[in-house]
Amino acid sequence: MPACETDVLVVGAGPAGLTASALLAAQGVRAVTITKYPGTAHSPRAHITNQRTMEVFRDLGLEDAVRKVAVPNALMGDNVWATSFAGQELARLKTWGSGTARHADYVAASPSAMCNIPQHILEPVLRDGAERHGADLRFSTELVRISQTPEAVHAVVVDRETGAEQEIVARYVIAADGGRSTVAGQLGFEFDGESGLGRAANVWLEADLTRYTAHRPGTLYWMCQPGNDYWVGSGTFICVTPWTEWVMLFMYDPADGEPDLSPAAVRERASTIIGDPDVEVRIKAVSEWQINHLVARSYRRGRVFLAGDAAHRHPPANGLGTNTSVQDAFNLAWKLASVLRGEAGEALLDTYDAERQPVGKQVVDRAMRSVENMRPISQAFGFRPGQSAEAGWRSLAGLAADTPEGQARRAELRRAVELQNYQFNAHGVELGQRYASAAVASDGTPWPAPARDPELYYEATTHPGARLPHAWLEHAGTPVSTVDITGHGRFTVLTGIGGQDWLDAAGKLATEFGIELAVRQIGLGCDYLDPLGEWERVREISERGCLLVRPDHHIAWRSADLAADPAATLRDVLRQVLAR
Repeated sequence: MPACETDVLVVGAGPAGLTASALLAAQGVRAVTITKYPGTAHSPRAHITNQRTMEVFRDLGLEDAVRKVAVPNALMGDNVWATSFAGQELARLKTWGSGTARHADYVAASPSAMCNIPQHILEPVLRDGAERHGADLRFSTELVRISQTPEAVHAVVVDRETGAEQEIVARYVIAADGGRSTVAGQLGFEFDGESGLGRAANVWLEADLTRYTAHRPGTLYWMCQPGNDYWVGSGTFICVTPWTEWVMLFMYDPADGEPDLSPAAVRERASTIIGDPDVEVRIKAVSEWQINHLVARSYRRGRVFLAGDAAHRHPPANGLGTNTSVQDAFNLAWKLASVLRGEAGEALLDTYDAERQPVGKQVVDRAMRSVENMRPISQAFGFRPGQSAEAGWRSLAGLAADTPEGQARRAELRRAVELQNYQFNAHGVELGQRYASAAVASDGTPWPAPARDPELYYEATTHPGARLPHAWLEHAGTPVSTVDITGHGRFTVLTGIGGQDWLDAAGKLATEFGIELAVRQIGLGCDYLDPLGEWERVREISERGCLLVRPDHHIAWRSADLAADPAATLRDVLRQVLAR
């Protein structure tokens, strides 16, 4: 059996695997990525892409390419509940930061906007980006067996077209092979939570619904008809292409029997939900999936790291699946690159688990609570399990009655819709991830207490462990974000007027540590101007202070003011963060 040696083997070429491949290639890491599939995703799956993920794509130089083929934020905001597309609209919520109440929060927090890009459209962009960076991607190559020793990981793979087997020996493995991870299974990773909590079907279809959607443009249309009270209603239409291509999603309890998923049956179901017999429906594909609430107890075992759905499996509520997967890769890739280049100690890799496992747990718990939070809506409509369709329609009619009961039910519905902000405007969950690990050096201050609900609202801070706050600066006459002048696989020192000693220290320590350490001076007369004072308002340090920013935009450490000996201070910090 021929053998191949590499530094990193990436198993899986979904969003996590392709992002990891691109990031590793961009940093010159020798890596091989395998996937059993012959190409990228062949159908729509995950689709919501949040600001933090767009920042990762921005760092890779892929943001414009993603945005070019995505549904823009302006067309994804109306979340509609109705009896059918042609029927009565019952409620609506502005989502993903598109409403007037939240739009400013989102614009202020990031240089990037959310978008809706189904997975089968996103993955080719990621693949192209990875290959342009020189990534070695091998399709139709399936992992058969995997084992590890203290020195290396041994993987046996088979070419699914020729049947030829090959051994790949890697120093490290990123297991991004999805919810049925072969790697996690064979190497005994343990998971907390429950699986098989319910089942769902995705029906990819074409139907021109322009007359029912163009005036209320959105990503999700929840159709709720009496006689089906299982979790989230009769069927949800997810926009793939405005307004002619969709995924119809519906959940069911297998204890009540398996649904008829024949083309004729799902076409009839879609027509009922649309409510207009004149709309032609063309079924493209049908698939099933199960609802899980699982997170790996540890993301690392020896030389193997879990990422993406291999590590966290949850319902699509909150749209966090692909986003968390991409951000896993962003956290891990720079650490692997640093260790492989000899710039950091092996212990740096432990911080991946310390930082990302709590995020994974938060995400799966949040997604599950968001699904449960859908129940009050159907209850406010007057729908109950086991209720006949006739009784359901009578109850629904009472929602609009000019009676005290009708008034109370309308108030109940409004409260139920407001609760959905925890799913559709959970900006704090999307953007406010805070790390605590050895790769973050304390500055001796406590985390700032949140002024608002930390799940709903992102609050910028430069406390060590936080994501670097976004602020618009100006450089050589061009607007740039603080996100733009950091990242790109290297550490960055940010300071202001009076911080020259930090810059001098950074230059000296970059040579001493053998690392790339960029320096940026922000302020009046500096290379980077702060014309609107945005940076001054969020930096939380003086002009003479210092921020050390990691390659993944998170704050490694900060000093409120100029230290007595900047070089010695920064040296101690780098030794801790790089585990040297």
